[in-house]
Amino acid sequence: MKLGIFTQPLHNNYGGLLQCFALQTVLKRMGHDAVVVRRDYNRFNKPFILKFRSFIKNIIRVCIGRRWAKNITLEQWNHIGQHTQYFVNKYIQSKTPRLITNSQLKEYISKNHFDGYVVGSDQVWRPRYSPCITNYFLDFAENADVCRVAYAASFGVDEWEFSADITPRCAQLAQKFDAVSVREASAIGLCNQYLGVDALHVLDPTMLLEKEDYIAVVEAEKEPKSAGNLFCYVLDKAAEKDEAIARVADSLHLQPFTCMPSLNASFENLKKDIDACVFPPVTRWLRGFMDAEMVITDSFHGCAFSIIFNKPFWVIGNVARGMARFHSLLSIFGLESRLLDVNNLANVDWQSPIDWDKVNAIKHDWQEKSKEFLKSNLE
Repeated sequence: MKLGIFTQPLHNNYGGLLQCFALQTVLKRMGHDAVVVRRDYNRFNKPFILKFRSFIKNIIRVCIGRRWAKNITLEQWNHIGQHTQYFVNKYIQSKTPRLITNSQLKEYISKNHFDGYVVGSDQVWRPRYSPCITNYFLDFAENADVCRVAYAASFGVDEWEFSADITPRCAQLAQKFDAVSVREASAIGLCNQYLGVDALHVLDPTMLLEKEDYIAVVEAEKEPKSAGNLFCYVLDKAAEKDEAIARVADSLHLQPFTCMPSLNASFENLKKDIDACVFPPVTRWLRGFMDAEMVITDSFHGCAFSIIFNKPFWVIGNVARGMARFHSLLSIFGLESRLLDVNNLANVDWQSPIDWDKVNAIKHDWQEKSKEFLKSNLE
């Protein structure tokens, strides 16, 4: 079957890229022709109305005493994402061109037949993260005779963030799906209450592959050994997190290292030192888990890959990015104690062990359940 995968835009998010890679790999191994439909943001070459809207917002910013917001250029964007896009180009092998507007998407679909679509994973059903939320409910194929499956679709949070006017439309589209599965347990209730559909709880696509699948990619790229053995993958920096990392490194005699740009991609930093804003290769991120003796992270996929690689880990809750994801994943494996409060890190037993035999047995059972969902609904 020729399937279109609908997922988040393939930018510089390591977990987002690898969940897409994993889902495509699994579908291809099942015998499908799986093509990633690259629905993307209109980040550059915006129409006049959007440019004018940005101009007005900047006027307001200046009036309230804030800086004029300057946008990143296409050349700068390509430079800081050179390594992540290398991964996209080489390892996500079947994909459409970037489709920036609804009209481009509909035109492409009209000229290229698909037998069905798989929507997922990551936070594809979180309006603030998706270029056009109704696209992720397959509005462009509303009247087509195709298979519709949501795999590990995520709202990211356990409250409803859809507006009152868009909820009925998404519910109407969701009810056309042949099967719906979600990444968080709390999403089952959201699907039932707001979309009027039943949903099954399944694993994130990254966890359908084994660590050997990822090691093979790292070895193919000849990624060198990491610079330490305490992998710190922290998306949102804070002094409390830095203090916790320093405390762990000192007490366990570990060498911290990370895999993030030295500077964030602000206008000032891009102008001052653009190379310091470049995202390291995806394989360097994966190599971090291979070489780590412990992982500290505030990332959902940092948590997931720690489990995949059987590395002792601690997750510092990331409220702004959504806590439901952490609670749901850790509860599957009975690892809720690995989730920490950033304001209460003083009395943590950093050497608390994990029963990996138990975790791996649970993972195997969930892998079977999750893959069976795909197999049975894509036949």
